[in-house]
Amino acid sequence: MGLLLYRGAIKEAVMVDIEAIRSAAELLRGRVRNTELISSHYFSERIGSPLWFKCENLQRTGSFKIRGASNYLLRQSADALAAGVVTASAGNHAQGLACAAGQAGIAATVVMPKTTPLAKVMATKSYGAEVILHGAGFDDAVVLARQLERERELLYVPAFDDPLIIAGQGTVGLEIIQQLPEIDTLLVPIGGGGLIAGVALAARSLGRKLRIIGVQAAACASAVAARREGQPVALPSAKSLADGIAVKRLGDQTFPLIEKYVDDLVTVEEEEIAQAIVSLLEMGKLVVEGAGAVCLAALLFQQRTLARGNTVCVLSGGNLDVQTMSRVIERGMLGEGRFLKVRIDLPDIPGALAELATLLAKIEANILHVSHDRRTVDVTLGHSEVRLELETRGPEHIALVLATLREQNYAAAVEP
Repeated sequence: MGLLLYRGAIKEAVMVDIEAIRSAAELLRGRVRNTELISSHYFSERIGSPLWFKCENLQRTGSFKIRGASNYLLRQSADALAAGVVTASAGNHAQGLACAAGQAGIAATVVMPKTTPLAKVMATKSYGAEVILHGAGFDDAVVLARQLERERELLYVPAFDDPLIIAGQGTVGLEIIQQLPEIDTLLVPIGGGGLIAGVALAARSLGRKLRIIGVQAAACASAVAARREGQPVALPSAKSLADGIAVKRLGDQTFPLIEKYVDDLVTVEEEEIAQAIVSLLEMGKLVVEGAGAVCLAALLFQQRTLARGNTVCVLSGGNLDVQTMSRVIERGMLGEGRFLKVRIDLPDIPGALAELATLLAKIEANILHVSHDRRTVDVTLGHSEVRLELETRGPEHIALVLATLREQNYAAAVEP
């Protein structure tokens, strides 16, 4: 079972099938982590089906990307690697290639957009790669990387659209079937398609009859668009919390594999991704980036009927920098009704703020932050504007807080 794809300038035929994935698994043995498949009692109860997490967030580089990069490099000739390798990436592929190149003693250059979080830049450098910051986004970085490929005679390593990359990522699927042969439903994130193409091929070849579902951020649903149009199409640039899968165009080589092996494609919204990250952090004790959380988001907030029988979510990555984590936690708490921002027009007299704080204390709303300003032009003379950030216990508690404020004649406006 496999498809004939092509690699290289001379269009050398490469068969992507279960044997190619098995071969990759042997080659990667001892080089990458055979990641854990963790069952979750809490999330199983929430979705109504037994749920497991395939924890690629625990991989050495924080994502599955090291698998494909390692398989690609280890299949090349010494001559092809003599001058070194180059790629473009906004994060996970950069770290995967840098680590794989370091293990193999190969010089690596990585072009990253100027907007890349510092934590990802530093992590890539820590594996020994030369990092060049260029352009506003991934596409700009690709242009420079391709230029360096020609000027320095480097080998360009694709992020997803290559048979060797697909085979390497497919080893995730091999492990899942070995760990849970009785799997019924498998959810996998989709960016360019390398992960789901390899995983779906492996799972179909080895497993029982199962449903395979691809999940994308609604802000950049390139696979959904490709399936609708019957071919990969380029979407406008979009930003998403799931930046690791915010790919404008599905791969030409991953597309036919997805069409052949993947049953359904679903999308999730930004708020749902944020809440899934917070839930995994709090209830699963797992740090997962946006791209890694989309599958759980689909189960929890979009289509709970997706889970049928033994269900596995691939947590594809865990490279969540501290600044993003802080914003995500706040956003997730807002979405779950555990955080409330409110603006109140308050009489500018001694004790007014203290009375408000006392009232909030009585209804157990915890004040996290307060801003008191009497100088803004939007406030009536003799009044002040008070902005409060409150920790709450959920939507019912928020309703109680707002109702109590209204009953006590406070003009309160909820802020996003």
